[in-house]
Amino acid sequence: MFTGIVKGVAEVIAIDRKQGLLMLELAFPEGFDTGIEIGASVAVDGCCLTVTSHRPGRAVFDVMQESLARTTLLTLDAGSRINVERAARDGAEIGGHPLSGHIDCTARIAAIDSPENNKVMRFQLDPEWSRYVFAKGYIAVNGCSLTVSDMDRASHSFSVWFIPETLRATTFDEKQVGQHVNLEIDRATQVTVDSIRGYLEERLGPLLPRLEALLGAEGLDQLTALPQPGKSITQDKP
Repeated sequence: MFTGIVKGVAEVIAIDRKQGLLMLELAFPEGFDTGIEIGASVAVDGCCLTVTSHRPGRAVFDVMQESLARTTLLTLDAGSRINVERAARDGAEIGGHPLSGHIDCTARIAAIDSPENNKVMRFQLDPEWSRYVFAKGYIAVNGCSLTVSDMDRASHSFSVWFIPETLRATTFDEKQVGQHVNLEIDRATQVTVDSIRGYLEERLGPLLPRLEALLGAEGLDQLTALPQPGKSITQDKP
């Protein structure tokens, strides 16, 4: 398990590309790999990888086909800089939110804004994954635990804000529009959404696609359209 608090930026030293497998050698920041052993887990841009060989300051990881298909790791080159985090230890403070290191999908950086002492990025993702993203909810982007500031259902995009410390400790200050990032959605949110979706499918059957189309036209989804206690859906509209 990981906490989503990036502990440093590593550099890709060498890549050995084989059929269905990528061998990745990383150089770590000073002190990052103290006590690390073969078999240890490291989150590399959010993707949980296993150390297959190690020498002071460096380690090699094998990346299998499934990880290559779901993540941005296939696009790395020698010299690429990536976020890294060691696996959480028992009793460690969870400064972000619990992460498995299992990437769900990638998202494209659609826009970047840089107000004074801050940076705002908007990410666009596939509709099938956007249903799990909510304003003020958690999401992990390249292994960094972040809070969603807003979610646009019509464009399937969301924004997050970065404080100077996050920019200093990660690679986000180097990112550009058009690049892709790894996303791990919050598992509790996924379970909630899938449970409600399953209930609606059971109750509505063939009417569900029509309901989804109607809500999508309004920039809503099943969860955001559910009335709060004591309110109706129409009462929430301006």
